[in-house]
Amino acid sequence: MTAPLVSTGSPSARPTKIAVIGAGSVGSSVAYAAMLRGSAQTIALYDLATAKAEAEVLDLAHGAQFGSGATILGGSDISCVADADVVVITAGARQKPGQTRLDLAGTNVKILRSLMPQLLEQAPEAMFMLVTNPCDVLTVAAQQATGLDPSRIFSSGTVLDSSRLKWLLSKRIGVNPRSVHARIIGEHGDSEFAVWSNANIGGIPLREWRNSDGSLAFTEAELDAVRDEVANSAYQIIQGKGATNLAIGVSAARICEAIINDEKAVLTVSTVLNDYRGVSGVAMSVPSVVGRGGVERVLDIPLDEHETHLLRASAGQLSAIQEKLGLELE
Repeated sequence: MTAPLVSTGSPSARPTKIAVIGAGSVGSSVAYAAMLRGSAQTIALYDLATAKAEAEVLDLAHGAQFGSGATILGGSDISCVADADVVVITAGARQKPGQTRLDLAGTNVKILRSLMPQLLEQAPEAMFMLVTNPCDVLTVAAQQATGLDPSRIFSSGTVLDSSRLKWLLSKRIGVNPRSVHARIIGEHGDSEFAVWSNANIGGIPLREWRNSDGSLAFTEAELDAVRDEVANSAYQIIQGKGATNLAIGVSAARICEAIINDEKAVLTVSTVLNDYRGVSGVAMSVPSVVGRGGVERVLDIPLDEHETHLLRASAGQLSAIQEKLGLELE
């Protein structure tokens, strides 16, 4: 193993560190977004592939002065992860065109079981965020491998899916996406669903939003079509360019900031649920308060009868996969 490469950036009064595991397209995008946004003072990038990791570190370091000035370090020596505040795990087999996220489960669970004890040894106080797919199943595997409290091990979940939803809705009605209050919950995958019952724009329920001519903006069929487009958008991107990386990179950096800055931000991250509307033992995305303690509170949001059914159905699909993989929480 080679010693970690180091690029010294600007000094900071607040020593903070993000470690990204995996220097592929997603991991490098997470590190790049964190560097540009100033998510932490130090950004470490670790990968077993020495040449790849060192090349990405150099590339990031060369541009750091035009971003936040963060210190960039990394390589194939896992000691570069030491004392990180947040460890973002992107390592694993890549999703191929036509392959579902859950098809990846077996291979990536094995990788994670080997990796987690090593990461915990280097960063015993860190919060751990899974980005590798299938992220919900891997969140359960990570907790099983470490025994850590669920608040400290979670995935990026449907944070990006919810952003996709807001973007699609905003295009349809001509409103800034930041003014659209809607979310995707459940599995980060095919069984995810939109919570239409409390979606709104400026306090106006989405189902009651009218166009300038007075007509309703959305029929139920159109809302279903929007949900399907959100769920399938990753497959469309993978088909076109081989991987989704840029938007998830920004999303992961945003979640890291909520932790490091103790924002108490409400984000749809995925963590292992305990009797959430009858769901236990699986990790799924629901709105949660994210701060320095990780997932500090899971919010019991209003759901109508149909949405409650969809939540339990999504949990059932994940539970079936976990059972096949032997991922049963004690």
